[in-house]
Amino acid sequence: MSGNASAGRTRIVRLPEWARPVPAVRREVLGATPELDEGKPPLLFVPGFGHGAWVFAENWLEHAASRGFPAHAVSLRGHGGSGPAPKATLRAYAHDVVQVAASLPRRTVLVGHGAGALVVAHALARYPARAGVLVAPVFGGWATLGTALRRNPAGTLPAVVGGALRLNRRQLFSRELPNAAAGTYANRLGRASARAQWQLLLQRPPEPAVGNPPILVLGSPDDRVVPAAALTRAARRYGAAPLLFPGMGHDLMLDARWREPIDAILDWLDKDLIG
Repeated sequence: MSGNASAGRTRIVRLPEWARPVPAVRREVLGATPELDEGKPPLLFVPGFGHGAWVFAENWLEHAASRGFPAHAVSLRGHGGSGPAPKATLRAYAHDVVQVAASLPRRTVLVGHGAGALVVAHALARYPARAGVLVAPVFGGWATLGTALRRNPAGTLPAVVGGALRLNRRQLFSRELPNAAAGTYANRLGRASARAQWQLLLQRPPEPAVGNPPILVLGSPDDRVVPAAALTRAARRYGAAPLLFPGMGHDLMLDARWREPIDAILDWLDKDLIG
């Protein structure tokens, strides 16, 4: 897939952000290391709203490490085992990603899921990543809200008035995943800050990525959170078409066929960055 073709100047230093620094917070980072260092770039997985680093530790981290990629996952502030942040913003989430990526020994591949893909898109404007991967990206806007209200009104309406966005198991997983596993995973989900939820709806498009890295967009045409048309729009933003996995739910990394998308990501990286 090609890099970001958007025109315009990339701004690394933003004076208003220096004047209003993001508060420090404890960050949970989980990881898996290959048995042998093959020189492959590290991967940093970024979960979506309500999800923690555990969603990648369940399957994808060890699988990526088994194929030679140092794999890490960060819980955004207020999520998983990271410190509480009830007033966190999208900027603070992107700051967390950039800080963790910058701490890794080599330029990193940023992989974001759901609203975490939007966070990664913002982080890519601040960090010179080797590549970006947007998995089932939720880029926000009123169209996203309309889709959510149609498909899950009871879980979406509270978020409109500052409450928690609640996704049900059939939005997140395919019917191939046993009910017991789907219920266990769904019950582990938390929530993003109300401010970040509103910013997801009202935010402007992310700035162009630093250094024009290659970017892959993938998801499922049967995703009940992200419509297929939204996947296509996200991929077109980066000059490509989405890679699709029919029959899977929104949380591809936890669904029954979780190996298919992670292997596709690693194959793409092996070909575009290493091969």
